[in-house]
Amino acid sequence: MKKRVLTVDDSRTIRNMLLVTLNNAGFETIQAEDGVEGLEVLEAANPDVIVTDINMPRLDGFGFIEGVRKNDRYRAVPILVLTTESDAEKKNRARQAGATGWIVKPFDPTKLIDAIERVTA
Repeated sequence: MKKRVLTVDDSRTIRNMLLVTLNNAGFETIQAEDGVEGLEVLEAANPDVIVTDINMPRLDGFGFIEGVRKNDRYRAVPILVLTTESDAEKKNRARQAGATGWIVKPFDPTKLIDAIERVTA
């Protein structure tokens, strides 16, 4: 059975790159454009892993991660942050919100797939 990945990013380019990368690696991909939409589709998506950006309109990645973690059903779902940010303070804030890992953009497709395989093993 295919693992399901929910991607949350406001950049159409990044969403397209994620879609191609994940689908080619055999994942089922559900996409959202920001944290608000990510929380709206969460129940239907029922993801095995979440990949989210930090800097997004309406609801940023920190708020999105906190929203996911408030739901008992998704408390243990791995969340990988995919962002241009490499600031230690932001990494700590994401970890405190409930993020599992951190990948800096532009991402290497192989490293992203390896990270997803690792956290869903």
